[in-house]
Amino acid sequence: MDTTLASATVFIVDDDPAMRDSMSFLVRSVGMAVETYSGAQEFLDAYDPQRPGCLVFDVRMPGMSGLELQEFLSERGIRSPVVMVTGYGDVPMAVRALKGGAVDFLEKPFTDQELLETINEATDRDHRQRTKEAELSKVKERISRLTPREREVMDLVLDGKPNKVIAAELGLSPKTVEVHRSRVMAKMQVGSLAVLLQTVLSYRMSGSTPDGPDAPAPGSPQ
Repeated sequence: MDTTLASATVFIVDDDPAMRDSMSFLVRSVGMAVETYSGAQEFLDAYDPQRPGCLVFDVRMPGMSGLELQEFLSERGIRSPVVMVTGYGDVPMAVRALKGGAVDFLEKPFTDQELLETINEATDRDHRQRTKEAELSKVKERISRLTPREREVMDLVLDGKPNKVIAAELGLSPKTVEVHRSRVMAKMQVGSLAVLLQTVLSYRMSGSTPDGPDAPAPGSPQ
């Protein structure tokens, strides 16, 4: 089995015991870990968003509904992929769930294959998202190790300016600029200007700080 799926947990929240047991049995039958909860509060009391996997919510539950639970998590920055299931679906409900980021909206009775395929898609999305976040965290740590001068040199290099121009702008010798440039490449762990550009642009476009969207992108007007 795919190691991505093997390390993931499917968190099922449904107030119907028979439905919980049925979905749990199905997911376990393909070797995936499962945890089940009878309601939103029980789930919230136990859930750790750092754990990889996906969430399967029943839409209609006593207390907080599946849609409300999805929105509650989203408002708190928890982006674990959600699969919505319901026996009373309608178009506005489905639109609300999908606009909120749900992977899919399954109406009961759905087939075992439909549920498993959707769960696989959700866990794969979660894996990609966590991998991207881990990479961005590494880039943030590397940027934090740059000195202020190295940051200045890096930004001017990414603007496409040659060493002589950078030296003139910063009041340095071209040789000193070259030293700073080499240190930037080493600290950022990249082997070419193209990779440095792609790495820093991806980081800034992600909204990470201190180089978030408000920071000027290389080549943009200052």
